[in-house]
Amino acid sequence: KHPLISSLQQTRMCCSKPVSLHSNKGSRVDTFKTQIATGPKFRDFVKESSNKKTRAITNDLICNDKHAYLPEDSEIGNSRTVCFETYGCQMNVNDTEIAWSILQKKGYQRTSDVAEADVVLLVTCSIREKAEQTIWNRLRQLTAIKKKRSKTRAPMKIGVLGCMAERLKTELLEREKLVDVLAGPDAYRDLPRLLSVAGGGQQASNVLLSLEETYADVMPVHRSLHRHGAFVSIMRGCDNMCSYCVVPFTRGRERSRPVASVLEEVRVLSEQGVKEVTLLGQNVNSYRDTSERLFCGPEPSQLSRGFRTVYRARPGGLRFADLLDRVSLVDPEMRIRFTSPHPKDFPDEVLQLIAERDNVCKQIHLPAQSGSSRVLGAMRRGYTREAYLELVENVKRLVPGVSLSSDFIAGFCGETEEDHLETLSLIREVRYNVGFLFAYSMRNKTHAFHRLQDDVPAELKQRRLEELIGVFREEAAKVNAALVGSTQLVLVEGESKRSDQDLYGRNDGNVKVIFPRREGSGHNTDMPTDADAAPINPGDYVLVKITSANSQSLRGHALCHTSLRDRAILLSDHCYDGRLASPSQCQA
Repeated sequence: KHPLISSLQQTRMCCSKPVSLHSNKGSRVDTFKTQIATGPKFRDFVKESSNKKTRAITNDLICNDKHAYLPEDSEIGNSRTVCFETYGCQMNVNDTEIAWSILQKKGYQRTSDVAEADVVLLVTCSIREKAEQTIWNRLRQLTAIKKKRSKTRAPMKIGVLGCMAERLKTELLEREKLVDVLAGPDAYRDLPRLLSVAGGGQQASNVLLSLEETYADVMPVHRSLHRHGAFVSIMRGCDNMCSYCVVPFTRGRERSRPVASVLEEVRVLSEQGVKEVTLLGQNVNSYRDTSERLFCGPEPSQLSRGFRTVYRARPGGLRFADLLDRVSLVDPEMRIRFTSPHPKDFPDEVLQLIAERDNVCKQIHLPAQSGSSRVLGAMRRGYTREAYLELVENVKRLVPGVSLSSDFIAGFCGETEEDHLETLSLIREVRYNVGFLFAYSMRNKTHAFHRLQDDVPAELKQRRLEELIGVFREEAAKVNAALVGSTQLVLVEGESKRSDQDLYGRNDGNVKVIFPRREGSGHNTDMPTDADAAPINPGDYVLVKITSANSQSLRGHALCHTSLRDRAILLSDHCYDGRLASPSQCQA
């Protein structure tokens, strides 16, 4: 018998009656015809037809919740333990929460101990070569652990999820043979099946990208609730096609999650006591929900002045300003952030809403990438240095006191020393308080890979990167030093890593603020006596008087507990610049 037919006959798809084999040729032909007639049909291997839209979720087979070629209970976890290791951006943190939600419903248990795990899943990043090398090294370590595992236990299964699974599927499965399971960013629903196939001793892969998948009906299992903050994905993919960026090829085209689904998740988090939500997307402020006919008007997207796109403006849809408005109304005591935006998607209505809402943080990420218009053109960013600076001026005008952060790439294709100096001058002119700076790393599939030359030597990239970091720190130190003497509203996150006598949290501008615990802070003469006895816990809002600063953080001492509403009243009535001697003095 053909091994596939034999295997299927042992499960549900068995022949209706036994067939015996004979030595003569005619009997063998008859037997084969009988097996074909009574064995599995083509329809047993494909999803049943449906009038509804379907998701593309597998490479070789289109899967349903039940698969005819697997036993009915094969996707059940049966209390097998899974360990997640997450690398890269906040989107990967959210992907981990989605994948875990799916596996938890199938009966898997979670562990943080690799040695005890039946399954180890790495949620990976492909944005730079260094990030990928970290994963390769970790896979070799896990393979060594797998080989040393006791023969009395089931073999450990190793899986790679996310961007690296899609980008390097051939190398991971064939050349290196280090993994059992690959699942791309749009294939997490298929994880139970993939793990079931891997459990049978085969490699399993699903890295197809989807035009529709947003996991809108999957409620992520947030593991960071003890930090009183959570990430909420509102859209996936990116259409910008910047020449250096691999994201459109690893995460696919832009599609937005329905607003009702986003609001429901935010409501659940509010009920769980979460005090800060960060809205996530590869291009978060290009959000466009077209899930309801009511939202599908003829108006095109409004871009920042002087910005353009490589694609046509799309009409209709509920925009980011609408979503941000609705999210901010769910819980007035929940702080709202969002990342990562593109500078092109900051029309005035978004900036005005940020300025108006007390619980929307006055901190905006404006990734510049370069200060040279020539390099920005090569990057296909859709703006010039002048347009970017005009946007910065508009942001500062409409959102007084705003904190700015940015991304910069050192040593992009064709970057000259003059281009580099223009980037240094941009950092000095804008004065960011948070930055993410990296040397350029060429990725295949990108426009730069096909059309440009990575012609800046590695040592020159490193030198320019160090200069960018140095200038950034100088300017960030100045920005933070200007806050000395002010009072900052801080959401407490926990105990400082450097001293158990200190607590830390973040202010509205997302800068870390460190201050002594309430106990032993007798030097704090500004603190009211009745509040002095109240302990400060993670998740509390407190006012902190800033006494010193550096480029990375602020230090001070706590004045009192507060709330977003009370803080807004204090600022609007008396203290717009935030410089309070004490809460009681401000109220007076």
